[in-house]
Amino acid sequence: MSEQQLLLLLIGLPPTPSSLRVRVWRRLRSLGAVPLKRSAYLLPDTPERYEDFQWLLQEIQRDGGEATLIRVQQIENVGPGDVLRLFHEPRDQDYRQLTARYRKLLQSLDKKSAAKSVRVQEELARLARDHQRIRDIDFFEARGGAEVRRLEEAIAMRTRRPESPRPQAPPTLDLTKLRGRRWVTRPRPHVDRIASAWLIKRFIDAEAVFVFAPPAEFPKDAVPFDAPGVELSHQGEDCTFETLVKRARLRDRRLARLAEVVHEADLRDGKYPHEEARGIDVAIRALLAASPDDHQVLAHGMMVFEGLYTTTSRKS
Repeated sequence: MSEQQLLLLLIGLPPTPSSLRVRVWRRLRSLGAVPLKRSAYLLPDTPERYEDFQWLLQEIQRDGGEATLIRVQQIENVGPGDVLRLFHEPRDQDYRQLTARYRKLLQSLDKKSAAKSVRVQEELARLARDHQRIRDIDFFEARGGAEVRRLEEAIAMRTRRPESPRPQAPPTLDLTKLRGRRWVTRPRPHVDRIASAWLIKRFIDAEAVFVFAPPAEFPKDAVPFDAPGVELSHQGEDCTFETLVKRARLRDRRLARLAEVVHEADLRDGKYPHEEARGIDVAIRALLAASPDDHQVLAHGMMVFEGLYTTTSRKS
């Protein structure tokens, strides 16, 4: 952000017509411009944003207003962090509203055949359009976007079922025989991926080595998990952790309860309303915010799940 040059648009609008003021405000909002002071708005200095401000400047001048476009490298008394917050705050608010809609839709998927209903598919399409609109003006990757992407992935996995019943392909992996393997999943691991990695290391493959890669770049020699289209991932209403517990034929009451907590923390569908699920979700988000190193996040996160397992009553 410290190296980012900015565009500053200074505007003066006549009191009439009032429609000009409303039109300009809506246009600034749609562009993702943020107010520095009254009648002063910022955008990052890119060719696309420069053109956007130029068009708006011409429109304001044509309708009797005043507008001046300036390139600035530094703003006195406003540091780079302050500028970043100016851009992040409105986008985080947009993401919070979108997150609430995604969660409401996710909860509705528990109803029979909901995932296939026309209404659900239409709402998914609207949400995708609104998400793209926000991403287009999220110039500095506000943190709220991560939660929206997580919910999108969760819903995609829940709605991926075929339209007509088909025989399920028999499992090709015998988890009881996997030893000393590389295991691969997507970058920036969240609750389900970290919990699944802990389960693999603790109960399935004590010598497991974990790698992170985009699904299109998964190594052929690694066992993939928690990714769309792979065998060890969400199955039906189960999150990946639950799939692994069942596939590894693990009979452990503490694991069964932990699986419910992970399910709720990952999917938030209300199926298992455990209070600690929200705290785990917040803790993992804090780890991700504190470190860009996925392996470091994984190591600390696995300690969290080891502690949860150890302190869970065997009678639960």
